[in-house]
This record gives sequence, C-alpha cells and structure tokens, in this order.
Amino acid sequence: MADNKRDIERAELHRTIWNIANDLRGSVDGWDFKQYVLGMLFYRYISENLTNYINKGEWEAGNTDFDYAELSDEEAIEIKDDMVQTKGFFILPSELFQNVRKNAAKDKNLNETLERVFKNIEASTIGAKSEKNFKGLFDDIDVNSNKLGNTVEERNKKLVKILNAIGDMQLGDVKNNSIDAFGDAYEFLMTMYASNAGKSGGEFFTPQEVSELLARITVVGKEDVNKVYDPACGSGSLLLQFAKVLGKDKVRIGFFGQEVNITTYNLCRINMWLHDIDYTKFDIALGDTLIEPKHWDDEPFEAIVSNPPYSIKWEGNDNPLLINDPRFAPAGVLAPKSKADLAFIMHCLSWLASNGTAAIVCFPGVLYRGGAEQKIRKYLVDNNYIDAIIQLPENLFFGTPIATCIMVLKRSKSDNNILFIDASKEFIKVTNNNKLTSENIQNILNAYIERKDIDHFVKLASREEVEEFDYNLSVTAYVKQEDTREKIDIVALNAEIEKIVAREQVLREEIDKIIAEIEVGK
Repeated sequence: MADNKRDIERAELHRTIWNIANDLRGSVDGWDFKQYVLGMLFYRYISENLTNYINKGEWEAGNTDFDYAELSDEEAIEIKDDMVQTKGFFILPSELFQNVRKNAAKDKNLNETLERVFKNIEASTIGAKSEKNFKGLFDDIDVNSNKLGNTVEERNKKLVKILNAIGDMQLGDVKNNSIDAFGDAYEFLMTMYASNAGKSGGEFFTPQEVSELLARITVVGKEDVNKVYDPACGSGSLLLQFAKVLGKDKVRIGFFGQEVNITTYNLCRINMWLHDIDYTKFDIALGDTLIEPKHWDDEPFEAIVSNPPYSIKWEGNDNPLLINDPRFAPAGVLAPKSKADLAFIMHCLSWLASNGTAAIVCFPGVLYRGGAEQKIRKYLVDNNYIDAIIQLPENLFFGTPIATCIMVLKRSKSDNNILFIDASKEFIKVTNNNKLTSENIQNILNAYIERKDIDHFVKLASREEVEEFDYNLSVTAYVKQEDTREKIDIVALNAEIEKIVAREQVLREEIDKIIAEIEVGK
C-alpha cells in the first residue's frame, strides 16, 4: 500500500511539472525554468508552514474558527518578532502564497507584487539568527525577466500559470509525504534536462537511491550521529538522506555542507527549509571547499558523504600554501592540478571524526592512475584509512554512463584489510538509466557489514595484497570475474563427433549403393 501511495504521489508530481514545462516551452531555458518552479514551490511551502503553525496554536487554545490567512496585516504584525524567533521568518497574511495566488489573475502588477513579497520575506530575517540561512533564497526568481515574455502582461500571464500549477499540486503536508516532494521534483527536472543541466563542469546529479546507500554505509551500527557533512553538497540531497535513514532528530547537532555554485547553494538551503530542518540545525556555506573551506570551527564530522565534481581543475602545486595545508600535507604530495578528485578525498579524511565514516563517490581513474595519485593511495592504504571500495553499476548517474565506485574511509578500523565489493550487477533497468532497488542496496550493505569473501562479489584483501598490486584499488583487480562462457566437455564432444563421423560413413555407403543401382539401370 505504501509503495502504491508513493507511486501515485510521484506520478502526480511529475505530471504537474511536465504540464508547467509545456506551458513555458520555448520561452524559458530548462535550467532557468527549474528556478521558477522550485522557487515557487518553496514560497508555497513556507506560506503553508507558517499558516499551519499559527493556526494549530490558536485551535489548541480553543479558537477553532481562526485562520491566519484571513487575518489583517495590522493584526498579524504583532506576532512578527515571535515568529521570526520561532520559525526563522515571517510573512504577512496578504503576502501568503495562497492570497497572492487568489488575486494573481487580476493583479496587473503581479511581477511587482511578487518582487515586493520576496524582499519582505527576506527582510523579516535581517538581524535574526536565521538571516544567513535565508539571505538570497529568492535571487534566482527573476519575475521581470524577458525570458518570461517581452511585455509585463506576457510575463504576468506566465507567472499566473506557475502559481496556479504549483498551487494545484496535491502535496498535502509536505513533511508527511511518502516521497521527498522537493527532492523528487529536483530529480525529475534533472532527468528532463539531462542533456544540458545534468552535467556541468564534471558535476553529476546523485540519484536518491545512491544517496541512500552512501548514508546507510556511514551509519552502520549507529542509531544517531552528531554532525553530517558534504564538502560538495549540491542541492543537499545526500545530506538530507540522513533525515530519512535516521530521522532528522537523530542528527543531534546538524547538517553541514559547502557548495561553490551560487544557484545550487541557494537550492540546497531551500531544500533544508522544505524538509523542515530547523534553521539552527543546518549550515550551508558558499565557496570553494578545497581552497576556502568554511567549516574549520565545526569539524570533525561523524558522518561524511559526497559526490564531488569529477576530475575538475584546482590550484594544486600552483599554490605553495596548499602543500602545508593540514588537510593535504600528510600525504606529502598534492592531487594533480587537472584532477582534484583525491584532494576531496584528503579533505574528507582530514575532517572525519575518529569514530566516523566517510562514503565518497569516485570515478574509476582515481583507483589506478600513477604519479601523485598513486602516492596518495599509498598514504591512505599504509595508514589503514580505506575501509572498502564498492564498484557500482554503470549508467546510474544522469549525464554519464560511466560506472562509478564508492570509497569508504575510517580513521579507526578493526582490521588492516580492505573490502572490495563488485556490485556492478546490482541494478534493474529503468528507461535509459540503471537503478538500485531496495534489495540491491541491502545486498551491498550486507556484504559491507559481513566482510566475508563471496565468489565473484566480495573479496577481503590484506594490505600486503594491495601492495603487490602497486596500490591499484580497482575492484576488478581483486574480485575475480565470473566466467560466463559456455563450458565444453571435451570428452563428450569427441564422443559426439565420433558418432557424427560414423553416421556420415553410413550415409556415404548408402549413397554409393543408390548411385550404383542407378548406373546399372542405364
């Protein structure tokens, strides 16, 4: 029943998004369109979240006819300070999503109305603890953009369509939905625009199933964690998996991440709000994690997950300060300037708590390339930081068919071995991409937990074995591939050939007899 409910909710969400896309087709680029849809979804959410909170308090006090949306702005302003302290923001009744939408079709200045509303909502947080987590969240929703239309009238018609479409979404209470409404919308949009938005500068959107696997690996044997961290957090989908896997209250201190792209940074903060993560329990920073990490005062982290950008360029040896950076110095060498992959690995290791686990998506090259990357792998192996390497199926990620892997790091291990798991066949085919099912995820987790050899699937290799392979960490070097070629019984084959030859001889003799009889008849 739950799976059916999930499928219905997802289908409804996708249908609505598709309809909005059709309405805007030809006027707004897919990547830009995403900002309008998700921005308006956020606007609706915070409006309903605030309204429901205030209404619930009044109803519990016996005022069952109360509805905040019907209150005058003059009456509502009295509770502004209290709401900002409690919820982190404030919205006047007249500026709630439902009220703006109600009047939208008749509002000739709808673009100006929305611009004012967004500024007022953000302004309500100035000077409050929530200011940092709210500032700039509406910046990517340009209600005056010519992309919406050449005239104010045309732009407003588009905005009315978006407001109505978002308002018609049957989302119920967002936090109680079977699906992650915002995350699923984001994933669907990424799928729709994979050709131009799914891959940007080596960035690949992480499917929710892979995010779940990463989170589950890092919390094996734990019921709660203190802090979770992602150094390249994107839209925050990996971080938010912990709220699903453990429960948001089981992340005791909070969710931390850093993102270099300002648009994606805004989406991540919106995502936190939409998942009802209290503004005091998340800290998402803007900037280049490798050069300007923002969470020195918050590390170490008990759980780290990440899908860092694939083989991006970074300063590397061009910056003389980096070789002495406490994150990179222990390896004695920096990741190549053209491939920062292992720089992210070293960063994660440096900020990992002694009792923590990090699970990081890697592309194949980092496991076997020579030079500086080999030296960094040697450092990781010799110091017993690598817990496991998990080979994932190909074609899991939007934007690339490449088979990725997961590197699992620990600072405190119970043995000196490295677990290699070949999960390349753990998937089902869904349209153009492969997908991990719940069963696939559980199979991989079981293999990770049990740490026992399984033919063609799992190999627990000693440090000495890894050294013999010159610190090559490719799973195929340790897990023997199953020979799927047809096995031939030579003895039985020879016996069959003998039978065929004997039969052939009999046939020849019979043919000779027939020919002889024909010749006599002549």
